Amino acid sequence: MNSSQWEGAVQADAGEYTADVVVVGAGPAGSATAYYLARAGVDVALLEKATFPRDKICGDGLTPAAVAEIHLMGVDTTGWARNKGLNVIGGGHSIYLPWPEQKSTPNYGMTRARMQLDEELVRRAESAGVRLYEGMNVTGALQTPTGRMRGVTAKIGRGKEAREIEFTAKVVVEAGGVAARLATSVGIEKKHNRPLGVAARAYFKSPRGNDEWMDSHLELWSGKREESDLLPGYGWVFPMGDGVVNVGLGSVSSTAKATTLPYKEIFKSWIANLPEEWEMTAENQMGPLRSAALPMSFNRTPHYRDGLVIVGDAGGMVSPFDGEGIAPAMRAGRYAAESIVSALARQSEFGFDKAMETYTEALRADWGGYYSLGRVFVRLIENPKIMQICTKYGLPRPRLMKLVHKLLSDSFERTGGDIDDHVITALAKVVPKV
Repeated sequence: MNSSQWEGAVQADAGEYTADVVVVGAGPAGSATAYYLARAGVDVALLEKATFPRDKICGDGLTPAAVAEIHLMGVDTTGWARNKGLNVIGGGHSIYLPWPEQKSTPNYGMTRARMQLDEELVRRAESAGVRLYEGMNVTGALQTPTGRMRGVTAKIGRGKEAREIEFTAKVVVEAGGVAARLATSVGIEKKHNRPLGVAARAYFKSPRGNDEWMDSHLELWSGKREESDLLPGYGWVFPMGDGVVNVGLGSVSSTAKATTLPYKEIFKSWIANLPEEWEMTAENQMGPLRSAALPMSFNRTPHYRDGLVIVGDAGGMVSPFDGEGIAPAMRAGRYAAESIVSALARQSEFGFDKAMETYTEALRADWGGYYSLGRVFVRLIENPKIMQICTKYGLPRPRLMKLVHKLLSDSFERTGGDIDDHVITALAKVVPKV
C-alpha cells in the first residue's frame, strides 16, 4: 500500500462506523487505551458487548500500581475504600506488610467493585472524547488481502432487531479479555507453556468490611488447619467498605491447563474455618460464588501485528506472582496509546509498524524478565508442600519479607529505588525475557 492509499484507506467507508482506532472491550485495558488516544486528539470508537453497569469476576483489590494508573486517568477516587497493605497469613504466622512509599506509586492500595470501577473508567474515557458503543458484539475481523487489519464486524441489537455492521479503522485494539476472540480469529493463539490461574470469589456482609488491611492466606486447607489436606491455592479477604468484604480463593498451574479443584466445596470448607466473629455465613453471603480464568505471563503474543494491538488479559498480562491484572492492563493501555499516536503520524505501513515496536519493547522492558521470574515462582508454589515450607520459614523474617512483598506485588522501582528494588531488577535482567 503506498502513502496515498494508506492515508485514504478508510475514507471509502466514511461515516458513523469509521474511526482512526477501534478498541474492542471496555474493561480497564480498553478504557485506558481509548482515554489516552482521545486525549491526544485521536478519533476512537470503544466497542463493548455488554451495557454498563456490568460485573466482572475479580478480587477487586487495587495495588498501589493500579491506584497510580487510575489517578493518571484523572478518576475521582473520593470515598473509595483504602488499605495500608497486606496481612499475610501462613505457616502459623501472621505478618503485616505495609505498601511501600515509592516515587511512582503511593503507599496505599484500594478496593473497588468491578461493577463500579469499570464504569467509572469508561465514563472517564467518554469525557475525553471517546465514542462508546454499548451492546456492540464484535463478531470478526476485517482484513486487507495481505492480512492487515482494517476494522471489525459487529452485531448490534438483539433478536429481529439485530443487524451486522462493519466498523473500519486504521488500527484495531484487542482488549476483549481472556477469550481474546478477535486475536484468536486472526491466528494469534495462546501459549500453552505459560501459567494459568483460576480465581473464585463471593461477597459477604462482615464486621471486617471496613478494615485497613487486606488478608492474604498463603495456605489453603480443605478443612481445619493442620488436620486436613493442604491444597495448591491461596485465599483472600479484601475489605470493600460499607460492611462488605470480597472473599475468594485462587489456584495456579504452570501450564495453560487449568487446575481442576472443586472450588465450591473448597470455598465452603475454607470459610467455615475462618474466625466465627468474621460472620462468613451463608446468611451473610451476597450473591453466588463466581469464578474466572487468569491468563498470565504474556500467554498470547505478539502484542502487535499487522494493525492489531493486544492489551490486558487478551495478551496474558496478569501477574503470575499475585494474580493482579488491572495495573498491567492499564499501564499497557497507556503504552499502546503512546505508540499508536506516533504510528498514526507515519506515512506508510512500514513506518507504522516501526513505530509500534515501541509498544512491544515497553512491555518487554517492564515485565519480560519479571514474568519469567514469575513462571519459576509458579512452578514452585503449585506444590503446596513447598509453599508451606516457604511460609513457615520465610514469614518470620521481616527483612526478607520486605523484599518479597515488593517482588510479589510488583511494587518495585524499575530505575533507582533502594537495595530491594535493585535486587529485583537485577534478577529480572538475568533471566530470559518472555
